[in-house]
Amino acid sequence: MARNPTIVAALALSLALVSAPALAEPASVAAAVANTGARSEANVKLDENRKPAELLAFLGLERGAQVLDMFGGNRYWAEIIAPAVGPHGRVIVWQPTQFMNDKRKAEFDAFAARAGNVALITTPFEAPMLGTEAHDFMIMNLDYHDVYWQSAERKIPRMDPDSWLKRLHAAMKPGAVVGIIDHAANPGGDTREVVEKLHRIDPAVVRADFERAGFVLEAESQLLRNPADDRTTNVFDDTIRGRTDRFVFKFRKPR
Repeated sequence: MARNPTIVAALALSLALVSAPALAEPASVAAAVANTGARSEANVKLDENRKPAELLAFLGLERGAQVLDMFGGNRYWAEIIAPAVGPHGRVIVWQPTQFMNDKRKAEFDAFAARAGNVALITTPFEAPMLGTEAHDFMIMNLDYHDVYWQSAERKIPRMDPDSWLKRLHAAMKPGAVVGIIDHAANPGGDTREVVEKLHRIDPAVVRADFERAGFVLEAESQLLRNPADDRTTNVFDDTIRGRTDRFVFKFRKPR
């Protein structure tokens, strides 16, 4: 069977760095956020509504962390986290093949070459290949709801969230932190129908899914809440885009 070169590269980086112990000190997130010259202009513009320094402080990112950045092909979190975790840390970005193209891949490769502690894995959305007990910190920003989405145009099949999360659970080390941020939907209704119409998800559904997968909710934050958003508008509508009401969950995989 042919070996996927992006997976091989990511695993090679993991093997090179995983033996380095995580240092018991906070990551230098504020400095990484402030170093806008090392980040893409488009990503810097997102900071106001994402509050990355405050968010990563809440999740407890540490220097030396072995990080999994889910759906991170736009480099937003990797540009901040890679320098923040330092030379003994590493960032593995997973991006579905359905959301990757040649331009994005070339831009990511150039960034990874500069960063030195970043690698990219691309596999089909429905079959994430993330390793086993390989990561001690994970972030998934505004994307979990898409596990309930399907699209013939984007070649995304109907997925089973429980099966999908089993792969995620297996990839995390015991004691690992999992940070989930997503667009909030109002309670009730069919989850798949809500996702299809609004690209939002009920926070209670997300909590139940992750707890069923074996994660424990450790904390939640109001950092990205927006009470002015009534949660009835599609997140891509210009009247609310970038300013949606968002929930933040900090889960942990028990030791």
